[in-house]
Amino acid sequence: MSRTLRAFMMLLLLASCGGGSGYGRAPRNLDNACAILGERPEYARAFRAAERRWGVPMHVQMATIYQESKFISDARTPFRYTLGVIPMGRQSSAYGYSQALDATWDEYKRANRRFAARRSDIHDSADFIGWYMAKSNERLGISLGDARGQYLAYHEGRTGFARGSYNGKPWLLRVAGDVDARSTAYRGQLAQCGGRRI
Repeated sequence: MSRTLRAFMMLLLLASCGGGSGYGRAPRNLDNACAILGERPEYARAFRAAERRWGVPMHVQMATIYQESKFISDARTPFRYTLGVIPMGRQSSAYGYSQALDATWDEYKRANRRFAARRSDIHDSADFIGWYMAKSNERLGISLGDARGQYLAYHEGRTGFARGSYNGKPWLLRVAGDVDARSTAYRGQLAQCGGRRI
């Protein structure tokens, strides 16, 4: 490989890493809901507001965000490469805490008249998750507290969920089980710290 090509590849790699400002950085202890909310009090306010508006419990919202973005505000899907080295764009348009796709995010903004909403804002992302899961409850009958079922509908889309598309994806069923287990753990932790009432 020529030096010029190597230098170009290094430049692309560095550009994709972003700056060191701390923007997008996750809380330190993602295994403890109380530690997350203690470090980021604005998260508690966002999750509580979404729970009041849509009925989706805080622990379900938090487990979903953990799985989707690990609480990284500017999370994106990896790049696709051709010939193993030439970047051809992201795997999807998923972005932010909620990893909402462009089209679904636009639908949310129109439906709720929240045209300035941003996927990198925890309040907007929590509200989006609440809205999406409330619609899944309304259209598919999935309980708002059913983290596993709600995650499957969130990942596959409501049409895919209704068709049972997840049944052909053992890896996704494992992930949904992980989301359910994390939701249960977060629920127990939040009961101990009161959801960091502030």
